Amino acid sequence: MANPVQNKVGCIFIPVSNLEKARDWYCKLLDLPADGDIIYGHLYILPMQGHSNIVLDSKIYSPEKVIQVPFIQLVTADIEASYAYMKEHKVELLTNIENGHWFNIKDPDGNVLMICQ
Repeated sequence: MANPVQNKVGCIFIPVSNLEKARDWYCKLLDLPADGDIIYGHLYILPMQGHSNIVLDSKIYSPEKVIQVPFIQLVTADIEASYAYMKEHKVELLTNIENGHWFNIKDPDGNVLMICQ
């Protein structure tokens, strides 16, 4: 039997404590309108370019489930401008620009993300 599991990521779940607050923060971060529907009272889908979406999920949140290492790499064409944008919008920066091409940030719940050129 051939393996039925595909080499493809369907979506990435992020545990969040406050769905509306997280939706607004991520939509601002990704320059997306915050006009999608909240599904089942605890899910919000961030439509990403490509095949994988980000799903904010308040049902799976607990402080011990906060992701403390970069688990998503968001892409930028200009690392310096992205870093300046994060500083201007008071996003919590965890690192400076490292090796000239990446830095880490925290979302409002403490989940760590990487921005990379």
